[in-house]
Amino acid sequence: MRMKRIAYLLVFSLLLVSCGTRSGYFKMEGRFLHMNQGELYVYSPDGGVDGLDTIKIEAGRFAYEKPCSKPSTLIVIFPNYSTQPIFAESGEAVEVKADASHLKEMEVEGTDDNELMTKFRKQIANASPPQEVKYAVQFIKDHPESAVSAYLLNRYLVQTESPDYKEAARLFPLLMKEQPENITLGRLHRQLNDLGTLAAGSRLPKFSARDVNGKTVNNTSLQGKVTIIINTWAAWSYESLDLQRALNDAVKAGKIAALGICVDASTKETRRTLERDGIVFPNVCDGKMLRTPLLKTFGLTTIPDNIVIRNGKVTERNITANTIRQRYGAD
Repeated sequence: MRMKRIAYLLVFSLLLVSCGTRSGYFKMEGRFLHMNQGELYVYSPDGGVDGLDTIKIEAGRFAYEKPCSKPSTLIVIFPNYSTQPIFAESGEAVEVKADASHLKEMEVEGTDDNELMTKFRKQIANASPPQEVKYAVQFIKDHPESAVSAYLLNRYLVQTESPDYKEAARLFPLLMKEQPENITLGRLHRQLNDLGTLAAGSRLPKFSARDVNGKTVNNTSLQGKVTIIINTWAAWSYESLDLQRALNDAVKAGKIAALGICVDASTKETRRTLERDGIVFPNVCDGKMLRTPLLKTFGLTTIPDNIVIRNGKVTERNITANTIRQRYGAD
């Protein structure tokens, strides 16, 4: 009997390891249709990943494991620069199934939050943008205990071209009541407070900084420009780099002026990235990362983020690279 117990415990332990459910780690594996080989990239807005990780796809399959001591949100970047969230938990494993040509219908099984997100993806697969927002708000009301709700609140009501800060503020207490220790919600709370300092209609605040080449950038240097877009970016965020390139094309076409704020730690590496991409407009990097004072000055809170200024006043927030290309692309 004793030997049977030992054998049972050994087999059980091996099963846990093989399934990727060992304590202190999170495992993600899966397969893709119509994507035989390639790379995915992963970053985390709440510190779950330090910088940017790379996932190799071979024969349509991949596996990824990372240390995980507390719940976190992972953002997976696909080759076409679209993104999807995965919700990581210590000691858990998930399986991803997706068609590379229909990523909005990606399925993730293995934890409650990821399965809830899968249901939401299916719900909005053929929905219009206004319908997506409506479904997101209802999801948050129905599932205030879920980490998915924090992601959706940020995605649809805060970091969007048409933010609804009032609705976000109304929903926020529901989430905080159920998830008082959620780091993402704490960050969102600070964002909502800071965003009020530079709302639509506000004038461009006074500022002065030195760009990566040592030149002074301030209100005077941007005077006379009808449209100015101020953008935050980092080398590990492909979405923000795509925004930088779209802005660069618009600047070179003479349609706008732009200012980039890089939150990387190294000015030297920032300069290299700018040179590699041929960026011609001013960029600031003071090495203070997300603590740089310019972020608070302009009410910018995440990566990527941006504000649009027309005739000296803020008119929009967080427009996409595609919007920039459509509005300000070369004729």
